[in-house]
Amino acid sequence: MSTTKENKAFMTLDQSSMPNFNSSWVNYKGAWSTTIFVVIALKTLFTVIPFISPEASWTLTNLSFNLGHYIMFHWVQGIPFENNQGAYDGLTLWEQIDGGVQFTATRKFLTAVPIALFLLSTHYTHYDVFLFGINFTALLVVLVAKLPIMHRVRVFGIGKVDYDLD
Repeated sequence: MSTTKENKAFMTLDQSSMPNFNSSWVNYKGAWSTTIFVVIALKTLFTVIPFISPEASWTLTNLSFNLGHYIMFHWVQGIPFENNQGAYDGLTLWEQIDGGVQFTATRKFLTAVPIALFLLSTHYTHYDVFLFGINFTALLVVLVAKLPIMHRVRVFGIGKVDYDLD
């Protein structure tokens, strides 16, 4: 029977045995500009829909981006490839980025985008209290998940993966 310390050591060895193609793309040339393009595309989509006010389009852009961002980076665990032997099964994409190192340039950028989008949506909704509350709540959900204290933490045990290496 192995201890928790030994399990962590095995996981670290497995993760360092080969590159993680699931998370390395965020450091590729064009990944940051693609993120900005997604925000612009969402804003354009919500702007051209009839009967949606500019204020609502900014709020919908903020909510849509943050929802997609949360699901992609903080909800889905593991990787879609079969070549890693389960080394990343219990980790979200955010936890896999840059090998889990905090405050890298990529992580700072991916933290700054929701903040900038919140500031834009707050400004263009003319600081409406109700819309501010909606936009701020969406921002908080995404930012709290990015905090270093939340690294490998599963709230209420949702999504927790138990490793049995015996």
